[in-house]
Amino acid sequence: MRAGSGGVLAAFGRGNFSVYFAGQVATNTGSWFQNLALSLVVLEVTGSAAALSGVTVAQFTPILLLSIPAGRLADRIAPRTILLVAAGASAAIVGALAVVVAGESPSVWLLYTLVAALGSVHAFERVAAQAIIVELTGPALLSRAVSISTISQAAARSIGPGLAGVAFESLGPASCMLLNAASFVLVLLSLLAIRPSGLYPRPVQREDAAVRIGDLLRERRIATLLVVNVVVALLATNLMLVLTATVTLTFAGSASAVGAIHALNAVGGVVGGLLAAARPTVSVRTLAGGAALYGMGLLLSAAAPTLTLLLWFGPVLGLGFGYYLGVLHAAAQVSAPPRALGRVMSLVTLGNYGMAPFGALLMGAVIDATSGRVSLAVGCAAAFGVAAFVLARHRG
Repeated sequence: MRAGSGGVLAAFGRGNFSVYFAGQVATNTGSWFQNLALSLVVLEVTGSAAALSGVTVAQFTPILLLSIPAGRLADRIAPRTILLVAAGASAAIVGALAVVVAGESPSVWLLYTLVAALGSVHAFERVAAQAIIVELTGPALLSRAVSISTISQAAARSIGPGLAGVAFESLGPASCMLLNAASFVLVLLSLLAIRPSGLYPRPVQREDAAVRIGDLLRERRIATLLVVNVVVALLATNLMLVLTATVTLTFAGSASAVGAIHALNAVGGVVGGLLAAARPTVSVRTLAGGAALYGMGLLLSAAAPTLTLLLWFGPVLGLGFGYYLGVLHAAAQVSAPPRALGRVMSLVTLGNYGMAPFGALLMGAVIDATSGRVSLAVGCAAAFGVAAFVLARHRG
């Protein structure tokens, strides 16, 4: 896996991409400190998976509402500028979260409010984070760079949850929040280190040549991947909620066990992302294999009768998820008209994160009524279903 011109890691030959990737690993790692601490605080206060799903609702509802405006903005303003503003705002909001969880009896509704404010910022950050990749690497390396960029999330999951579990038990939730705030400062520094002169130009939106959202939705490839994205995001990707609740409520596991399941899941995610990046070409049809592989991981996890077996199957689940995410984002970027890249990625973000509140409410209710293993089985059925849908819609 050399970083040569055609190698899997070729994108790291671009200095700006390497700096950006390092910043993304830092912020994704920091997010695990926040997410795990918030999840455990809410569960401790309420003892309810439905209440825990409220964190997801607060975090991702703003993305549902703001993704389309964020896409339009990313097609008109330099994504690097958007990311700089978002990093500063995120650090300030997470600092406020630290103050709240430091209290003796944190208000769940105040936590929801601050998480919603952070989600509003992230609506713009997540779209810009996708739109900037082609500027960092150029079109020739775009597909592999996009798949590699998804590994930053998996790499963070490989170290973040375990460290977060230790930090929560030894330092408390407020310290976890402060560590996440510090990660946003590192992101800010990484963005400042990116040389604007080294960025590749991207076609600028002109009003007389506008590509409308309706036009994008009528394009067969884009419509297919958006349907797949929405169904999987709604029913199969609420892993923070589902795995955390399964470990704590179904198997009575500790905070360290929660960290372990997410870390093991992430190890597989890194491998899955690398497999996606190794593909010389990616198309919408590739999503069928990605969804099926993810479905297999969900099936094994749903069938696990003990916490020990659930942990053993964690890397397999992560491999499927990492591969699915890698081919999804790569297929979206190569299918998008260059002038509408921001809007296409806003639609993908809308599916990825905008469906999360609904999925969280649904899966929280399923877990409270049955168990975490049943929610994993629901995700398995959804993944296999969309795989069949892609094959039927795109034959040969």
